[in-house]
Amino acid sequence: MDIYVGNLPYTATEEDVTGLFAAYGPVERVKIITDRETGRSKGFAFVTLGDQSQLNASIEALNGYDFQGRALRVNASEPKESKPGGFRSG
Repeated sequence: MDIYVGNLPYTATEEDVTGLFAAYGPVERVKIITDRETGRSKGFAFVTLGDQSQLNASIEALNGYDFQGRALRVNASEPKESKPGGFRSG
């Protein structure tokens, strides 16, 4: 189950985010989204936890949590809709 974590400090590392969520169960993956050109954080991440109860507990506890001076926005990640377009053969 994936969780969206917004309003992250730009200096936060994947280890920092893992530490936040580890109290709610094993963290399978943390992905901080970065700018392709600069490599700098965009201020949000996705966290993968093992099951729904861990997801719910972490969202309830960490949404609005002050992390390094910023109030986190934490909620369940919505699946990305596939969009038509892109390269077509023909």
